[in-house]
Amino acid sequence: MLIKTKGIIFKAIKYSETSLIVDIYTEEKGLRKYIISGVRSKKGKTKASLLQVMSLVELVAYEREDRDLNRIKEIQAAYVFQSVPFRLQKGAIGLFMAEVARKTIKEAAPNKDLFEFLWNSFIFLDETGESIANIHLQFLIDLSAFLGFIPGGMYCQETPLFDLQEGLFTHKIPSHPHYLEESYSQLVYQLIETRLNNCHQIAITRQQRQHLIGHLLDYYRLHMENFPSIHSHQILQEVLGGTNSGK
Repeated sequence: MLIKTKGIIFKAIKYSETSLIVDIYTEEKGLRKYIISGVRSKKGKTKASLLQVMSLVELVAYEREDRDLNRIKEIQAAYVFQSVPFRLQKGAIGLFMAEVARKTIKEAAPNKDLFEFLWNSFIFLDETGESIANIHLQFLIDLSAFLGFIPGGMYCQETPLFDLQEGLFTHKIPSHPHYLEESYSQLVYQLIETRLNNCHQIAITRQQRQHLIGHLLDYYRLHMENFPSIHSHQILQEVLGGTNSGK
């Protein structure tokens, strides 16, 4: 059968002389794998530039549930990024977001709330004129809610420490090393209580940001089996390290 759906490009790898195999997170079917022929030929109808990681597309695809690899009949841009391709910091944050999504989302089943969150997050990154320095931190916190391990409890005088292993704010230092000190626990709680479009209002220094990103990725490793390394993490740190504003 044919399906029509929006999709987010997660990954594209070369296949044969002119084809690509593309992982696309779709609104209608979840994570799907498609082969697109003729992409790397001069006469191909679909250009490789359309299939860049984090591209937002609309597609018509042939779907058979008994196949892991299907074919795309038509594909076109659903949203054209205006600033992400031309601003190094936005591009680095976008690639980080896409890599985290690709390595945490495995289900070949629709989750329209998760899809809408990802779709809107990429568009917000492209359109915002505010500081973008906290967006990757906010993204990790927000995504954890969809993955089932949003931090629990609340930061307050009685529970001022965040236990990464238990996923809870606690009143005492845990017996293991996976916890955040009070100042960083407070920042995590601020991120939990903040929406993406307001995360620029949270005052976080460059040093705090570098510390937090490492611990939030540790948090993912503690709560997701076989969570792999995020290779764009180091590039992101270098890119954001050159500025305090992130604008």
